[in-house]
Amino acid sequence: MESGKTMDYIINELAGIAGISARTLRYYDEIGLLKPKEINSSGYRVYGKEQVDKLQQILFFRELGVDLKSIKEILNNPDFDALSALRDHREKLLVRKEQLQKLITNVEQSISESEGKLIMDDRKKFEGFKQSLIEENEKKYGREVRQKFGDDMINKSNKHLKNMPQEEYRELQVLGDKVEQVLHEAFLTGDPAGELAQEAADLHRQWLGGWWGYYDSDAHAGLAQMYVEDERFRSFYDKDQPGTAEFLRDAIVIYTVKQD
Repeated sequence: MESGKTMDYIINELAGIAGISARTLRYYDEIGLLKPKEINSSGYRVYGKEQVDKLQQILFFRELGVDLKSIKEILNNPDFDALSALRDHREKLLVRKEQLQKLITNVEQSISESEGKLIMDDRKKFEGFKQSLIEENEKKYGREVRQKFGDDMINKSNKHLKNMPQEEYRELQVLGDKVEQVLHEAFLTGDPAGELAQEAADLHRQWLGGWWGYYDSDAHAGLAQMYVEDERFRSFYDKDQPGTAEFLRDAIVIYTVKQD
């Protein structure tokens, strides 16, 4: 095939050039994510330019950590703009490229330090890792939290985290462990308005304010509601004690009302 030309592919051919399995393409067909152009007389799925371009979009979204259900919703949206999506993919991949380069530089400098060629500032040893955390959170929850709280708030929070001194970062991790410990004890009381539950809510407020760089009671209550509505958050809090997500939500709502 000449470069730049478009042709039709049967399922195994498309799977081969895309670097995925034919089984994956059949699954995409079954769930309505990527239907073939037609089924030929031999019973093979046939894919044309529209399907090839759509598969490319699917694989870009998968590479960026978007789940199949969300991809289907995005691509089936009548307002979906393929060109805008490609530009967005490019921006996100450039951010990832920059992040990988920071980690490569970090490793190279650490090697040089081990070889006695330089003395590395302790803060530099952790550059890049906080960006990895930001990217992981964006992959898992970015779409939902940005819809709920807005791009401006999330961007400010990410910037705050990137500039956070390592000691403060470590303290927040310790504080997060304390939130879980006190919440576990508070849950056993069964009283979200009780002293222990309100202590857990206050610790959660400190932890959240530390990550965000500021505190807003309405946003705090809104996030607590997400803990209940979003299965990923709920499963995290309910993994050892089913019902903990709702208990924390109730405790935080009581706490934020008091703050107002």
